[in-house]
Amino acid sequence: MKAPVGAFFISLLMIRKGNQKDLPRVLELIKELAAFEHAAQEVTNSVSRMEADGFGPNPIYGFFVAEEENVIQGISLYYYRYSTWKGKRLYLEDIVVTQEHRGKGIGKMLFENTMKLAWDEGCTGMMWQVLDWNTPAIDFYKKYHARFDGAWINCNLEANQIKSILHLD
Repeated sequence: MKAPVGAFFISLLMIRKGNQKDLPRVLELIKELAAFEHAAQEVTNSVSRMEADGFGPNPIYGFFVAEEENVIQGISLYYYRYSTWKGKRLYLEDIVVTQEHRGKGIGKMLFENTMKLAWDEGCTGMMWQVLDWNTPAIDFYKKYHARFDGAWINCNLEANQIKSILHLD
């Protein structure tokens, strides 16, 4: 039996695998995180896109939710990536806990369920990013003896840039 798939209770809090009905609340939490990171205008995702990407014929992500009295107070969203050096890895895209529920152990429970999933799925490890100014998150990850790698620079191209570069219509 794979532990993260089931439900875990600590007091009135339940950690469970996320489902399609959770997506409106998940998107709310994503927007809350974006506002916290001073990037609210960057969120272009939608519930319909998340439905297609996570619950269509080829799901590309999964998530856990932390639910208290039927209200989702936190999420851990992940996907698998492949490292040419290490093989299958679990990438933790985001852990989000509502501001009023931070400091209550919810992030720890979400993080540890995500680690357990990585282990159960035969991943060679788990990866994530943290903003260099987010000291509460950095301090949280230090408790797990996470390795911080300052050598890599993040790069990306947005869809409109790809379209322009490749002269696509």
